[in-house]
Amino acid sequence: MSIRFDDRVAIVTGAGQGLGRCYALYLAERGARVVINDLGGALDGAGSDASLADSVAAEIRAAGGGAVVSTDSVSDRDGAARIVQTALDTWGRADILINNAGILRDKMFTRMNMDDFEAVVAVHLLGTAYVTRAAFPVMRKQSYGRIVMTTSAAGLFGNLGQANYAAAKLGIVGLMNALKIEGKKTGVKVNAVAPVADTRMGARVYPDFFKRMIRPELVAAAVAYLASEQCQTSGDILVTAAGYFAKVQMVEAQGVTFEPDAEVTPEMVAERFGEITDMSAAVPHDTAMDAMKSLFAKVAPKDLVRA
Repeated sequence: MSIRFDDRVAIVTGAGQGLGRCYALYLAERGARVVINDLGGALDGAGSDASLADSVAAEIRAAGGGAVVSTDSVSDRDGAARIVQTALDTWGRADILINNAGILRDKMFTRMNMDDFEAVVAVHLLGTAYVTRAAFPVMRKQSYGRIVMTTSAAGLFGNLGQANYAAAKLGIVGLMNALKIEGKKTGVKVNAVAPVADTRMGARVYPDFFKRMIRPELVAAAVAYLASEQCQTSGDILVTAAGYFAKVQMVEAQGVTFEPDAEVTPEMVAERFGEITDMSAAVPHDTAMDAMKSLFAKVAPKDLVRA
């Protein structure tokens, strides 16, 4: 089975360098026409440089592919809409959206300026929401679409000095979880990657020997699959690094049920806290409704459950 993107139109945000550049080139090599979106700002989001996006587009065209440039900011609602409109104006459709744009403004939370908190949330979470909001109805009308979100281990598990980034990245997972349901009947699949790669974001984090192992192309393979027609899953998170791929999923412990009609005290919770937090038999839920059904089965009167 060869995965191709002939006749498909892809939008890649933050495509001027790093992972985004790699995604754009990878999809174009396999036949996609690509909107190269990048404001061209610094790592903290300051400034702009259109030459970054222009360079990637030129590289694609030189190889015989189709590419067009967008330098709009994902964090601006009108700009986000223009990114999608660029695809429609140029090729008449939008099949793939890879939400990759991001910035960093790391600092311990107690020392963090709230402007820096909001700026990171604006690009990562709101930017993802704005561009997706513009693309989603287009994809639903086509009865086809593939959206790939970018989350992070920082959001999934936490990281020192990245409260703003972590909050945004886990918020993206919540957005994905809602959209996987909204797109279910219209052929729109929404998944996410949590990548580890040698890019400018990790330049000061990873040791040199590890950088050689975390080539961006390895992440691009997973993203390309999630962006393909062959991908039929929705709502999955793939951690990918150095050739390693694994699904991450939120799960719920079996827990403890006290009699709801009787008094429940903090001492009772403390006494059985080990059971409450025992994850050895944890189970996943596909939706909030599934979680509620599971909860109801545990707390409802047994005769009512049987009925």
